[in-house]
Amino acid sequence: MSLISPWRADFPALAILESQGQTYLDSAATSQKPQALIDALTGYYTCGTANVHRAQHLPAERATRAFEDARIKVARWLNASSPTEIVFTRGATEALNLLAYGLEHLIEAEDEIVISALEHHANLLPWQQLARRRGARLVVLPIDTHGMIDLEAAAGLIGPRTRLLAVSQLSNVLGTWQPLAELLPLAKQQGALTVVDGAQGVVHGRHDMQAMACDFYVLSSHKLYGPEGVGALYGRGESLLKLKHWQFGGEMVRVADLTHADFHAAPLGFEAGTPPIGSIIGLGAILDYLSKLDAAAVTGHEQALHMKLLAGLEVRDGVKLLCAPQTALASFTVEGVHHSDLAHLLAEQGIAVRSGTHCAQPLMKILGIDGAIRVSLGLYNDGVDLERFFGALDHSLDLLR
Repeated sequence: MSLISPWRADFPALAILESQGQTYLDSAATSQKPQALIDALTGYYTCGTANVHRAQHLPAERATRAFEDARIKVARWLNASSPTEIVFTRGATEALNLLAYGLEHLIEAEDEIVISALEHHANLLPWQQLARRRGARLVVLPIDTHGMIDLEAAAGLIGPRTRLLAVSQLSNVLGTWQPLAELLPLAKQQGALTVVDGAQGVVHGRHDMQAMACDFYVLSSHKLYGPEGVGALYGRGESLLKLKHWQFGGEMVRVADLTHADFHAAPLGFEAGTPPIGSIIGLGAILDYLSKLDAAAVTGHEQALHMKLLAGLEVRDGVKLLCAPQTALASFTVEGVHHSDLAHLLAEQGIAVRSGTHCAQPLMKILGIDGAIRVSLGLYNDGVDLERFFGALDHSLDLLR
């Protein structure tokens, strides 16, 4: 299979970066943007901006129509039952905080909130703080040697006091798909709500909310080749009804006087204030772009690149993968070499990778390391990018050893 990306030319920044001697291998942190997004943002801002839902003039009607069209596109992308199951947020992090505050009234002292040991801080800290506020217990599911949540341990830890399970779909450090098909039913059997952090997983393939059967799913646009500052919360219809409002202001209120207010239900009830309208329209444009791609070709290209990446790392002395990643990224350490020193030397040679704890400090402590190098791929990367990376890696290791 060819390692040339047929979509690379769609991303104008890559040609500029290449002319500057830069190779971008940090897509799990944030992605480059295609011309289709740039055109959509330019079109919105040059045709006249307006706030949504609140006026009768043409610019407002045009903005509202594009805004709500984006909601329909997100619902279609996730196979939600209805666009009303999509709440726009300012990213996956805000969506998870929304849930932690919106579900707080359901958590009592000695109840249990279950997460896993591999969570990004965004899917740890909101639940940690909720547990402290309510006197609940935070239960942590261990991972096995393959970087997967241990299902046998989970079956013993998820019990009658479990009120909520919140886990990642795809680890941002280990690159492992988590066994949601087996894990989520364990929580459902106890009557618990389920939250899936899809910030990494949504980028790779289409994920059907009807088949996944979680209560809530969160995503960020900027990892999905879209603009920053926007994300989405999917909530099953009956699950959204359990949420209490957490931010208050314009747009989300139906009727208000000086002593009382009545609020909209989801989605508008959870979109207080002026939203990032242009970015949301841009998210809709990205989903249009991605929907036109050959999904099997994208998956095949990413898999072929990933295999080349793993093969190249595995033959280099002293390089140790944190586990066997399943898609799009690889995190590793090098014996006798500090990850930040290596990342610095790679950056000097124009190689953009990520170094550190990757917002997963508890996982790093479990693994007994203080950080790692992460190489992460996008659909625009190709074999030449990896050749440059391996050349720079070899040169860096020669200098450091």
